[in-house]
Amino acid sequence: MSGCLVALATLAGGPAPAADRPPSVIVVLADDLGWGDVSCQGGSVPTPAIDRLAREGRRFTSGYCSASTCTPTRYSLLTGEYAFRRPGTGIAPPNAPAVIQPGTPTLPLALRQAGYATAVVGKWHLGLGEKGQGPDWNGRLAPGPLEIGFDHCFILPTTNDRVPQVFVAGDRVRNLDPADPLWVGDKKPSADHVNGVDHRDRLTMDWSHGHNGTIHNGIGRIGFYTGGQAARFRDEDLADAWVDESVRWMEAQQAADPARPFFLLFASHDIHVPRVPHERFAGRSGLGPRGDCIVEFDWCVGEITAALERLGIADDSIVIVCSDNGPVLDDGYRDDAAEKLGDHRPAGPFRGGKYSVYEGGTRTPFIAWGPGRIAPGVSAEIVCTIDLPRTLATLAGRPPAAERFPDSDDVLGALLGVADATGRESLVQQDNGTSGRFGYRSGKWKLVRQPAANAKRGKPRPPRDALYDLASDPGETTDVGGTFPEVVARLAAELDALVRRR
Repeated sequence: MSGCLVALATLAGGPAPAADRPPSVIVVLADDLGWGDVSCQGGSVPTPAIDRLAREGRRFTSGYCSASTCTPTRYSLLTGEYAFRRPGTGIAPPNAPAVIQPGTPTLPLALRQAGYATAVVGKWHLGLGEKGQGPDWNGRLAPGPLEIGFDHCFILPTTNDRVPQVFVAGDRVRNLDPADPLWVGDKKPSADHVNGVDHRDRLTMDWSHGHNGTIHNGIGRIGFYTGGQAARFRDEDLADAWVDESVRWMEAQQAADPARPFFLLFASHDIHVPRVPHERFAGRSGLGPRGDCIVEFDWCVGEITAALERLGIADDSIVIVCSDNGPVLDDGYRDDAAEKLGDHRPAGPFRGGKYSVYEGGTRTPFIAWGPGRIAPGVSAEIVCTIDLPRTLATLAGRPPAAERFPDSDDVLGALLGVADATGRESLVQQDNGTSGRFGYRSGKWKLVRQPAANAKRGKPRPPRDALYDLASDPGETTDVGGTFPEVVARLAAELDALVRRR
């Protein structure tokens, strides 16, 4: 048993974990959930299940994801590598090939090698299929999760505002009828194809920008598809389907081998667009569909936690709640997200949100819960989803070699709440990885690098590097680079070195 775990058992006053079994780990990854979207951090929408984990576990006020869009964050969470180091890690289109290729060191592979059963349930958005080919929607969808360390997968292949609206179970589209093959493309397949531009009268949720391809369930999507009618799902049923699948899988693991730990990545689609919660959550928040999806996500957290307790394995488990990027209001649909916002501040006190390298883009909820293993409290230590590969491999008793997970720090002590343990010292924050924009946090300092403005557009050229003191100015309102040029120079040199390294 690692020194961190022994120290923590004494610190927490709880039972020491079994020496012959590291804990099972469930990472609950929200989508577009902002720092201020949970009520334990000032949110207006009650999130009792998340608040309970924060109260009984460890809440990190400086918890981050590594990018302010989903595909690069998911890449980094699984590989421990900044996504900007690899081409093809931007937001994946519907027909994208596998972003993570077989042979890549990954978190699930490391845990499987340590004896864990592994599963991913929920949104994938990391591509499927061979390079240069992409998904074979009517055949075997490989490579995919099963080729990079997951034993089991039940996923939405892209994201639900992109086509197709089908589940992938294992390596095939679930319930696909061979007599009704699935076709996915980026252009309208026929003049009369039902889409959001030509058939706006058929929409139950109108689009504001971009989401005007194939209409399914009364909602326009990005891209086009035909066929696969028996395989298509209803938006309202996503959360239920994934909770049911996750609970069944955990129950099966316990029945097969109670002594074997498991790793589950539960990748929710809430609160990403289109925001279509199940009917029993509709209207619950008073803030429109976006708020209702926060309620639905909180329910998912509660159901996962309740399953662990019902199975009697909560004391041998750790749950980590985090998000893939910060919040956004209008992200392509007219769903009253801005109109019904009221006093709610999705990013809390921070500037920016999704697509931004300001704090609101990547500083997100980060809560770790494990009865008897994690010391309750609030921590200001810097931790990031990119740290999960190295940290969880160490937790499993298999600290990885230095060359694996190159940008992932071991923050196990901070995660568990061991006295005097520290998080990471610095963090690069990216957007989708192609703009040249970066944030770089080092201690209390934050450097924001903006690319030069396009001179043809006649816009003023902003300072290339702006400096903010997060201790006194968490909202990044005042550039103090002129007062601390030596800090700008130091942070700029560190960022340059990190970005250049391949």
